[in-house]
Amino acid sequence: MRVISFLMVGLAATLSAQNAENVLDQGIEQFHKGQYGTALQSFERAVNLSPADARGITFLAITRAAMGDCNRSIGELKLQSSRNRDPEIRKLAGLAFIQCLLPHNEFTEIIPVLGDLQKAFPTDPDVLYEAAKVYNKAWNFTIYDLFQKAPASFRVNQLSAEVFETQGRYAEAAAEYKKAIDKNGSALNLHYRMGRALLLQGHDSASFAQAREHFEAELKLNPADAAVEYQIGQICLNEQKSAEAADRFEKALAIAPNFAEALVALAKLRLAAKQNAEAVALLERAVKSQPSMEAAHYNLMLAYRESGKSKDAQREKQVLDRLQRPPEGEFTDFLKKIGDKPAQPKP
Repeated sequence: MRVISFLMVGLAATLSAQNAENVLDQGIEQFHKGQYGTALQSFERAVNLSPADARGITFLAITRAAMGDCNRSIGELKLQSSRNRDPEIRKLAGLAFIQCLLPHNEFTEIIPVLGDLQKAFPTDPDVLYEAAKVYNKAWNFTIYDLFQKAPASFRVNQLSAEVFETQGRYAEAAAEYKKAIDKNGSALNLHYRMGRALLLQGHDSASFAQAREHFEAELKLNPADAAVEYQIGQICLNEQKSAEAADRFEKALAIAPNFAEALVALAKLRLAAKQNAEAVALLERAVKSQPSMEAAHYNLMLAYRESGKSKDAQREKQVLDRLQRPPEGEFTDFLKKIGDKPAQPKP
């Protein structure tokens, strides 16, 4: 009799688990169709039938969050975003956790979870979309915080200048950098950014002279700044001082051996001096450092031609053609119009 009773209990448990699984699958289907109200009922039933089922618990928390009930689900969402064995459920839990906290600007909680999602799902469109929302809101929130809490600090002027730079308003950027320097002339990168703003504003001799003053001031603060050495080298080139320019590019490379822009600039001077072997060596380092850099491949093609290496030159021509082939599509054209400036070797 006891054996029969035991078997009946086991059978009932098996049937209950199967029923819970069926109800859970039904709830998941409803959830993906956007039927959150019905899905919530299904998940509540599934969890009642199988209280230890991690899938049911997580989907119940996710659905509650989707319906605005974050208070009852936030802890479970954070837990399941890192511990659930199913990667898809981890992703959904992480996204729901972020969506619950984003309206409250809880970035210290959001950023670690978002970072884990980006590592685990680097090409997932939902993760990328959420990352864009988070970083955009974090940027705006932090700027507002800075202007509210430290309005007289040099960082406010620096940030204003950087915003003006992205808008192509270089005179206004230079004016804000000057204010920042007046407040804190020993802060790193201010003189560098001021010098760049002056160069972007104009290429007359006065602009070159003023920019160089700021670059030299930056070097006094940080002698191991390869980007500053490179910028001074570019000024020397514009002033027809090739020997001094080469010296500056060499100093930049002594600090940062894989500085591709400096490698290309120095190689062009070597080519002009008919030092083809040295130019080839420099440019081969440049393309190895930055395989997608068109200027490096173009000049390496020329260097190979000057060295009589026609097959190597043809290979570089093919690489260059691939790099220069424009992507197709209306959205690509849109991105080109709103695109930021090319990244500098050192911000």
